[in-house]
Amino acid sequence: MIRLFKHYIPHAVLLLGLLDFVLLLVAADMAWELRTSQIGTTSGPLADRALLLIGFAVTTLTAMIAVGVYGSEALRSMRFACARLLVAVSLAILALAFIDFALPGTMFWRSILLYAMVFAIGLLILNRLIVGGILGTSAFRRRVMVLGAGLRAQRLKDLGDKPESGFVVVGYINMSDSQPHVAEAISRSAIADMSAHVAKLGATEVVMALEERRNALPLKDLVRVKTAGVHVNEFSSFLERETGRVDLDTLNPSWLIFSDGFSSGRAISSVAKRIFDILASGLLLLLTFPVILLFAAIVKLDSKGPAFFRQKRIGLYGEPFELVKLRSMCTDAEKDGAKWAEKSDPRITRVGGFIRKVRIDELPQVWTVLTGHMSFVGPRPEVPQFVADLDDQLPYYAERHMVKPGITGWAQINYPYGASIEDSRHKLEYDLYYAKNYTPFLDLLILLQTLRVVLWPEGAR
Repeated sequence: MIRLFKHYIPHAVLLLGLLDFVLLLVAADMAWELRTSQIGTTSGPLADRALLLIGFAVTTLTAMIAVGVYGSEALRSMRFACARLLVAVSLAILALAFIDFALPGTMFWRSILLYAMVFAIGLLILNRLIVGGILGTSAFRRRVMVLGAGLRAQRLKDLGDKPESGFVVVGYINMSDSQPHVAEAISRSAIADMSAHVAKLGATEVVMALEERRNALPLKDLVRVKTAGVHVNEFSSFLERETGRVDLDTLNPSWLIFSDGFSSGRAISSVAKRIFDILASGLLLLLTFPVILLFAAIVKLDSKGPAFFRQKRIGLYGEPFELVKLRSMCTDAEKDGAKWAEKSDPRITRVGGFIRKVRIDELPQVWTVLTGHMSFVGPRPEVPQFVADLDDQLPYYAERHMVKPGITGWAQINYPYGASIEDSRHKLEYDLYYAKNYTPFLDLLILLQTLRVVLWPEGAR
């Protein structure tokens, strides 16, 4: 994987993205050449239209990222990839057509956009047909050797066996005399030279998956492997990188303290984030105010009670604030106290089910962003009762409040709606990853991916 602004991107995804970008440039230029030949004129020097071609490629690639074209499902399923490609290219063409209408003479002709759309879809699908076979093999998967043969090693085995995994385990070494959980593990005593063994397997990374590290670290072996140019990684850090979450089962305070993350340099990023929140929330409120008023009236007509729902939530540093949303439940939904939303929840009104599915009920939260209690991106704010219960039952739960809560977030786009302690535990792992690795780049990625969640709201309740 390549680490970009503290976020890991698989080599296969990066390669596919670069090829897609080049093909988008080719598609745009082909469309330009075709249209100019139809009207009997010349296309002119390539340099004169280079910025327009790049603008087309960047816009389309952004839309592809937003709708999940580079997600694990799209890499595994050609049908899934084609469906997402069609949506992404269509959204990009609509955006470019709008810019062309708003700023006439500065962008593509609409006829060129139509041709570019057809060429782009064809080339992108062809790219996946050709490159897909390579991406489906282990050619782009890192070769990992695991030190350990216990439950942790078994977890790595299960993770590596998944089709979307970015690595393949090429060997296990049992470092103790206990019975191994992984049957194919080789005893350390059967290996004369660890460094030579790693080289023979062609491993590019060694992961320590020891059940007990105290007085058990094979320091001599690790030094030889490291000096031979092979990357050595610790179990928790490896899982964080591969899954995009902090694993609570193996998390210990020393790892949290000494591992990379929670950088003091985020102060500058926080200022930039706040400026973005103010500008974006102000603009979004102006654009969506008619929509909010319309659905507020519909909610009011649909069921008894106020159009807006107000509730105390826990924000930055554990401070409470008032959250405002369009009401989607009946007015007495929490007369017996707050409780988790359920599938087909009877408390949800007819209109409430729709506005939850398309996330319209979240629009008034933009005001909370403007006032500074929330951000566009961050952990989901919970009610005080839930926070008190979860803080007692889940380790490190309070650490999620070290960043401002958000309308969308890393957990929201990676895990479906949670309605239990176990779901909250999984979402906490994603929230801790975000709090630990926050950068503006990660915020941008989350904002783009939120479009995928809105278009395919499988987790909405």
